[in-house]
Amino acid sequence: MAVSLDCADPTALAEFWSELLDGQIVMRKDEVVAVKIERMLLVMIQVPDHRPPSWPGNEVPKQIHLELDVQDLDAAEAEALRLGARRADTQPGPDKWRVFFDPAGHPFCFTTQIPRAALE
Repeated sequence: MAVSLDCADPTALAEFWSELLDGQIVMRKDEVVAVKIERMLLVMIQVPDHRPPSWPGNEVPKQIHLELDVQDLDAAEAEALRLGARRADTQPGPDKWRVFFDPAGHPFCFTTQIPRAALE
């Protein structure tokens, strides 16, 4: 399985996600960079005039929203911020999940709410 993320700078976005998810960049081309993570590829695709989503508004709709299972929300948040993520101003349930934006502006969440059985 692969998930593609539109962006202006595929190399920078791939480097962010590969570090955050402990992945490996497995393909680099001018307009496409792929990161291999445990069970899938994240593919960053350069799109001319890319505009990041305007979440929580909908002026520019979300293009993707990843939910990442973590054990420790504070530790995950600190690592994401260190790598260049931005914390969203709107946090609907910060004790259960936290919303961030990757360097290209895609929203993603860290959560402790994914049932363990669903991940096995």
